Amino acid sequence: MPDTPHSILLAAVTVICIVGAITDLRSRRIPNWLTLGALPIGLIASGILGGWQGLFLAFAGMLLALLIYFPLYLLRAMGAGDAKLMAAIASFLGPLMWIHLFIFSSILGGVVAVLFTLAKGQFKTMLGKSMNILRSLAYFQAPYAADPDLDIRSAKSLSLPHGAVIALAWFVLLFLWESFGFRIVRY
Repeated sequence: MPDTPHSILLAAVTVICIVGAITDLRSRRIPNWLTLGALPIGLIASGILGGWQGLFLAFAGMLLALLIYFPLYLLRAMGAGDAKLMAAIASFLGPLMWIHLFIFSSILGGVVAVLFTLAKGQFKTMLGKSMNILRSLAYFQAPYAADPDLDIRSAKSLSLPHGAVIALAWFVLLFLWESFGFRIVRY
């Protein structure tokens, strides 16, 4: 069971995930008031609750999230709101806890994408587009340049509400941490 400062940070992440999921499901956008509001709160709260080490971990988590998500945004594979949401969450969690969330949300996102394309009868198309993405990246090209449907901004792109996937992954992680008695640490 986490200590009180960790509990406060985890509760904040839970609220951010819920609001991010609801807004992403409703409008397919994650609002700036949520992400840009949560980011400084995460940094400040981490500093207050964890001192200089907490502040350092908050910055390290935020930078790690941006290091991973910003290139995805530049490649137009992810929306800016998704990148800002993960950076804000990472400011509360620190790098170690955030990397767990990133891994779980990536795996869960892949599973949901497969189920989504199977349900829409577009699984074979998704496999072809996945090969196009790998081919473009192998030649150091942006995948959307070769196939405009791979641009997240395109109305024809197949996209998932990543905010909802992040929230679902967060709840799975909380359940696993509680069920198996893992000590939740930020470093």
